Amino acid sequence: MIFTIFMTALFVIPLALALWGIGIYNGLITARNAYKNAFAQIDVQLQRRFDLIPNLVETAKGYMRHERETLEAVVAARAAAQSGLAAAKANPGDPEAMTQLASAQQQLSAGLGRLLAVAEAYPELKANQNMMQLSEALASTENRVAFARQAYNDSVMAYNNQREVFPSSLIAQICNFAAAAPLEIAAEKRDAVREAPKVSF
Repeated sequence: MIFTIFMTALFVIPLALALWGIGIYNGLITARNAYKNAFAQIDVQLQRRFDLIPNLVETAKGYMRHERETLEAVVAARAAAQSGLAAAKANPGDPEAMTQLASAQQQLSAGLGRLLAVAEAYPELKANQNMMQLSEALASTENRVAFARQAYNDSVMAYNNQREVFPSSLIAQICNFAAAAPLEIAAEKRDAVREAPKVSF
C-alpha cells in the first residue's frame, strides 16, 4: 500500500507541476497576445490619421501659398511617423521601437498643431467645408488614438505584472518572455500632445 502511494505520488506530483507550468505559460502567451492586439488598434487609428493628413494639406495648400514650410514640415513629420509605426508594428512592446514611435507621433502632432494654428489666419480656409470636415475627422481620430494608446498601455502593464510576479517570473525567465514597453509621451510634451488639435471654425 505504501509502495502504491509512493508510485502514485511519483506520477501525480510531476504531472501537477507540468500542468501548473503549462497554465502559467499559456497565461503569459495570452497576456502577450492581448497587448499585441491592443497595439493593432493603435495601428488602425494612426493609419486613419495618416490618411487624413494628405487631404488636409492639399486643402490648405490652395489657401496657404506663403506657408509652404509649414505644409512641408507636416508632410515630412507624417513620413517619419509612418516609419516609426512600421518599426513598432514589427515588434510591438519593444522599448526602442515604442520610443521611436512616440517621438515621431509627437513631432507629427506638433506639426499638425502649427498647421491648424496658421490656418486660423486664413478666413476663407476656415470657412472651407472640406477643411472643416477634415479638421473634425482629425480631432475625432486624435481621441481614438488616445483611447487606443490607453488600452495598449493597460494591456502592457497587465502582461508585465504577470511576467514579474512569482512564480510566473520563473516560467517567464526560462521561456524568454521579455518585458513590453508602453507607448509613453515625454513629460514636457504631454500636455500639448494629449489634447486633440483645437479647431474653431
